[in-house]
Order: sequence, then structure tokens, then C-alpha cells
Amino acid sequence: MRKVITVAGLALLAGCAYPNPQHVAALNALVGKSETDLVRAYGAPNRTYVTGGSKFLTYSVSRIESYPDGWGWGGGWHRGWGGWGGGWGPDIETRDCNTTFELKTGVVQSWSIRGNAC
Repeated sequence: MRKVITVAGLALLAGCAYPNPQHVAALNALVGKSETDLVRAYGAPNRTYVTGGSKFLTYSVSRIESYPDGWGWGGGWHRGWGGWGGGWGPDIETRDCNTTFELKTGVVQSWSIRGNAC
């Protein structure tokens, strides 16, 4: 029984893979490419930093998502108390993803991502 629960749990986690496998494949395809190819693919970076013989190009994406407040149990101040009724308004969440490429001698060496929307 424990094995069945473990397999079911892993299957659920695979459905919520972070980061997105297609995104990872696209990023991996850029390793070994020139800086020009990177800029052609992603456009001009939001930030650039040079140190220790490496150049770092960062691309940032950000969006705000709003979820309407529902009616039901727990609709009080920050949902901290129970009771029937509406809350104080919509839930708002900032979703962002920063992708940074490290380049040496004009060639992409590696990449890293940070954020909750990668």
C-alpha cells in the first residue's frame, strides 16, 4: 500500500514540474550559442553584469494575477478567522521569472532561473 501511495504522489509532483520541461529544453538549446544568437532569441536583456571574465545577461518577466474573493467559510481578515461571508477583496499575487545566462568569450556557458513563474 505504501508503494502505491508513493507512486501516486510522484505522479502528482510530475504534473507540477518546476521548472517547466519545455522551458528547460529551450534554455539548454542556447548553451554553446553566441551572444548574438541569445539576443536574437530573447531580445535585449533587462540587466547585464560583467565580472571575473564572465558576462551575465538577465531577462525578467513579471505579471500580477488577481483571484476573486469567494464566499464561504473563512472569509475574514486575511482568512484568519472562520465564518460565512465574503472577504476583503481579491487575492493578488505577483508572478515573476528571472533567467540569467553566463557568457564567456561571447558564448553561453550556463543559465539559471529564479522565481515562481518559470
